[in-house]
Amino acid sequence: QVQLVESGGGLVQAGGSLRLSCAASGRSFNSNYAMGWFRRAPGKERNLVAAINWNGGNTYYADSVKGRFSISRSNSRNTVYLQMNSLKPEDTAVYYCAAHRSLDLRIGETYDYWGQGTQVTVSS
Repeated sequence: QVQLVESGGGLVQAGGSLRLSCAASGRSFNSNYAMGWFRRAPGKERNLVAAINWNGGNTYYADSVKGRFSISRSNSRNTVYLQMNSLKPEDTAVYYCAAHRSLDLRIGETYDYWGQGTQVTVSS
């Protein structure tokens, strides 16, 4: 089993920055997991924001966050990060970390493990 715990969410003004962290633990977790960050805005479906492959060599970003968000990972710390800059009110959502047992980048909803989410609120 794998546990994922997100942190770093909060309230920020438009134009500001936040850094989300996702700490992974569990006997079966190792670096051979692709990771992703999703978000669910109020009244909307959950969508993939960014994804990263096992060693950080390949990344994916949704069009809405390209150039503003950056995903990275530290396999030595079992942690994935999402640096969010130039935040907009439309970035307001619950952000979820997810892990998929694969070396390759994972684009889509089919991840094996999910965190509980962290709220990000961007005020105008």
